[in-house]
Amino acid sequence: MERLEFPAMGSAILAVIDREGPRARGLLRHVPDWFEEWEACLSRFRPESELSRLNNTPGEDVPVSRVLWDVIDDSLGAARFSGGLVAPTVLEALAAAGYDRTWEEVAANASPAMIAESPRVPDWRLIERDPRRQTVRLPAGTRLDLGGIGKGWAADRAVRRLSRTGAALVDAAGDIAVSGPTASGDPWPIGVADPAHAERQLAVLMIGKGGVATSGRDYRRWRQGGLWAHHIIDPRTGRPAQTDVLSATVVGPSARMAEAAAKAVLILGSREGLGWLEGRPALAGLVVLDDERVLTSRRMKPYLWS
Repeated sequence: MERLEFPAMGSAILAVIDREGPRARGLLRHVPDWFEEWEACLSRFRPESELSRLNNTPGEDVPVSRVLWDVIDDSLGAARFSGGLVAPTVLEALAAAGYDRTWEEVAANASPAMIAESPRVPDWRLIERDPRRQTVRLPAGTRLDLGGIGKGWAADRAVRRLSRTGAALVDAAGDIAVSGPTASGDPWPIGVADPAHAERQLAVLMIGKGGVATSGRDYRRWRQGGLWAHHIIDPRTGRPAQTDVLSATVVGPSARMAEAAAKAVLILGSREGLGWLEGRPALAGLVVLDDERVLTSRRMKPYLWS
């Protein structure tokens, strides 16, 4: 196997091709360039990014690139799929909770006080798009955060390109895309980290094709006003989700679908979240609770290595 690790999108990225030789290594060398191109388009932290320009032009029909169009399309699809639990319109609420700078800056110097009333999360259904002209119009007071879906989209897009050379896996900060079984015909082993004990793994998943994603309150969290806050906003309240789920891992047909589902499960909580998963045959999941109990959906068992 050939592999490459590099930083992008504020995270560590891993790309693997199950093939050796100069062709595989040559293709892998392009992956950081792909991620840089996508981050330059999708980052809310870069003032010159295409997303920032869109966020700063409310009420106007803004022509957008195919990349931004596709990721917005996926983010709105995730909102429909999750019943609005995973919405791209949470940026103001994220900023109010303290995530108003890059993660490195937030971790080093969190805001001193929680804003008393979080802003209402704008209705994602009010975003207007014209596919013929490829334009997007954001209502006044609406700004988009595409971080989660963007990473899943990038993992899916990169693995599709890499699969032209051999079976491939891309891990974009826990949003993992797999193109197909390894050259030997075996599934890829993917570890599930223990959110309560960073040095341990809870399980190993055997994934032949599709996506895996984990959403958790254990990593991107900070102290604000004497309380812990985290980056997963519940659009129903505009605040970091109040839930008994510490982390949720979901297996699905793609990394971006798994990412949206994992976030929805965490927001819903263990009982309602697992019930939500059971109603969707394409998904399987595992949740870790605050008391460190591990619960799985019925369809998760075939993926667990033992």
